Amino acid sequence: MSTPRIRFRGITRRFPGIVALRDVSFDVAAGSCHAICGENGAGKSTLGRVLAGLAPADEGSIELDGKPVRFVSPRQALDAGVAMVHQELSFCENLTVGDNLCLRALPHRRGLVDERELQRRAHDLLAATGATIDPSRPVHSLGIADRQLVQIAAAVGQGARVIVFDEPTSSLGEAESQRLLALIRGLCARGVTVLYVSHRMPEIFALCDTITVLRDGAHVATQATHAIDEASLVRLMIGREVGLHEPRHAAQPPGEERLRVEHLTSPGRFADVSFRVCAGEVVGLAGLVGAGRSEVAQAIFGLDGACRGDVYVRGTRLRPGSPREALRAGLGLVPEDRKRQGLVLGMRARENTSLPVLPRFARAGWVDQGAEAVAVDASFGRVGVRHTAREALAGSLSGGNQQKVVMARWLTAGSDIILLDEPTRGVDVGAKAELHRWIDQRATEGAAFLLVSSELPELLALSTRILVLREGRLHAEVARKDATQDGLLRLMAGLG
Repeated sequence: MSTPRIRFRGITRRFPGIVALRDVSFDVAAGSCHAICGENGAGKSTLGRVLAGLAPADEGSIELDGKPVRFVSPRQALDAGVAMVHQELSFCENLTVGDNLCLRALPHRRGLVDERELQRRAHDLLAATGATIDPSRPVHSLGIADRQLVQIAAAVGQGARVIVFDEPTSSLGEAESQRLLALIRGLCARGVTVLYVSHRMPEIFALCDTITVLRDGAHVATQATHAIDEASLVRLMIGREVGLHEPRHAAQPPGEERLRVEHLTSPGRFADVSFRVCAGEVVGLAGLVGAGRSEVAQAIFGLDGACRGDVYVRGTRLRPGSPREALRAGLGLVPEDRKRQGLVLGMRARENTSLPVLPRFARAGWVDQGAEAVAVDASFGRVGVRHTAREALAGSLSGGNQQKVVMARWLTAGSDIILLDEPTRGVDVGAKAELHRWIDQRATEGAAFLLVSSELPELLALSTRILVLREGRLHAEVARKDATQDGLLRLMAGLG
C-alpha cells in the first residue's frame, strides 16, 4: 500500500479541565477528501489545529508523507505545505483584502510595498476561488460570507498540499457553496489532500471519499463514504437517533399580525421591502449572498441608522434606528455571527443571557444573582443547555451551546417576535435538531419568527412560507406546499 499523506498516532490534547482529544489514530490518503465528523466539542477543530501548528499535541505523533513532523507554529506548518481555513475568521480588519492576502510575503520595490503587484496577486488569488471582491476594500467592510471567501483564497493561494477546511460553507449561500465544492474537487484532482470538517451531510456525501467520526475527543470509526449512510453516520456521531418530524406550527392557521414591514429601504443594501409575520408563523427569507437578507433583519431591529420605511409591532410603529425600542416591543435578534455580534465571550453564560433585561434583576443597584440564576436556568432548560454551563465563560462553550445561550437570552427577555439570522450556522446535527424543535415549539405557542438561512433544507423544513430576496428587492413569496429546493434556487438566481 502507498504511504498515507497524513498519519495520526495517539494524538492527545488537553486544555484546563478538559481532554479535547484522547489517543486519536487514523490515516489520510494522499489526494483524498477526508471528512472529520462529530458533534460540537468532539475535537474536530482541535485536531485540525494540531495538524496546522496552532495547538501542539500533548501526546502522540504525526507523519507527513511518512516523515515525523511536529509543528509548533502555523508558519512552520505552512512551510511544510499545511494550511487551514478556519471556521472562526481572523484578519487584520483595518487593512485591505489585498494586504491580508499578501501579508506573509508583501511584494516590495526599493524598500516600499509594491501596491500594483500586491493588487495583482490578490486579484489572482481571489479569482482562483471565483470571488469577485475588490482587493482594495478594507476587511472590516466585508460581510461574513465574503470574509470566508478571502480566507479560502489565502489558503488555496499558498500552494499547500494539505488543507484543513473547518466548516468552510457555514456562512456561504447555496450557489457560493457549490462553487467552493467544485474548487475543492479540483484541488483533490491535482493531488492536494483535504481534511473537511462540516456538519452539512449532503456536502460530506457529495464531496468526501472517506469519513472519520470523533465523539467526546475519541476516534469512533473511519469508513469509506460509500459504505455508510446518513442515518448510520448520525448514530456514530451522537450515539442516538435524531428523529425528523413535520413541524407542528405548520399545521395550524396563523394568528394575529405581530410584525409588519412597509417599504423598508437602506441605500446600497435593499429597497422597498414589505411583508408581515403573524403569530405562530416561521417566515423564511431566502437569497444569494449579498441579496440583503441579514441587512433586512438588522434594520428591523433598529441597527441601520440610514434605513427608511416603517416597522410595526402589533400595529404600533417603532421609532427607526432604536434597538432599545425594538427590545421593549418584544423583538429579539439572533445575529449571523454569534462570536462577534451575539455574545460577550469574556462574560459568563449567565451574564450573557440576562444582558437585555439586567434591570429586572437589580436590587438597590446590585444584581440579585440568585434571581438571575433561577431565570437563566429556566431558559437553559427550555433550549437544552445544562445548568452546569451557567457559570462558564461564553467563549469556552461549544458552538452549539453558544447559539443556545443566544436563544435563551430572548426567552429570558420574554421576546415573542424573533429574527433568526443563520441560527444553526456551525452547529452539529444533534444541536441543530434541538434548535429546530425549540423554534417549532415556540411557534406552536404563538411566537413569530423571521428565519434567514443559507441552508435551503432548513428553510423548507421550518418555514410556513418563504420570501425570496434578489439584489436587495423582494422577488417572490412561496407557500410551504409549493416550495422546492430547485424552485427556490431558480428564483434566487432570477431564472424563474
